[in-house]
Amino acid sequence: MKSRILVVEDNSLNRELLCDWLEAEGHEVLSAEDLAAARLVLTDQQLDAVLLDVQLGHEDGLSLAEWMRQQPDLSGIPVIAVTAHALVAEQRRFLQAGCNACISKPVNFKLLSEQLERWLEPRRKLPSVT
Repeated sequence: MKSRILVVEDNSLNRELLCDWLEAEGHEVLSAEDLAAARLVLTDQQLDAVLLDVQLGHEDGLSLAEWMRQQPDLSGIPVIAVTAHALVAEQRRFLQAGCNACISKPVNFKLLSEQLERWLEPRRKLPSVT
């Protein structure tokens, strides 16, 4: 089953790399370069997961995860933080903000694949909303 994944990344090269890899893995991919665009996609599209850059230029990407957890229709969507900030204390902060997992940059695609499988599998078992 194809999953719909939103990539929120301000760096165009990183965004393109993630999108290309996800598409090659068989996912349908949408992307946003900032929080405003990400919120528009989230309120307009049905998604299965979000890959979220934590530092979006001057914006704190974690505010998107926090906002999603407060929205009844979005609170169950897995959020995987993708960040250069790989310290254990930072990862705890990401999880407390509402992220389900954290992947360090440069991205280890084997680890990303494992995390996507872990978080997407339970969603595939949910009944479809039409």
